[in-house]
Amino acid sequence: MTTAHATSFADAGLLNELDGLASDELDALDFGVIGIDATGAVGRYNAFESKAAGLSPARVLGQPLFTVVAPCMNNFMVAQRFEEAKETSSALDATVDYVLTLRMRPVKVKLRLLAAPGGTWRYVLVQRSL
Repeated sequence: MTTAHATSFADAGLLNELDGLASDELDALDFGVIGIDATGAVGRYNAFESKAAGLSPARVLGQPLFTVVAPCMNNFMVAQRFEEAKETSSALDATVDYVLTLRMRPVKVKLRLLAAPGGTWRYVLVQRSL
């Protein structure tokens, strides 16, 4: 699938767009993409996030995001929002100023949390300042 425009972190229809992108198209994005399934296991992980976090796809894919890959996100600001959206069968689209702290010096980022009721993937998007 080829997108008609450059995919942006702030795009209004980004959840549906991400669902339609192939792995190589996710890798071409200029922000981090972490896609988790209904169990919280990472199933989509792009090259930008792999390089920025210093974690290879082999180390991340199939692992629980909030307990193994990024326990620093296992809190009310991130993980709990996904749980609440799941429990209430509601959509989630929230952008949060955040500080990543695991395996690195603290790094200020913006996280965008995306989920839809019944969707295959839920996403944590990571925008880092350059």
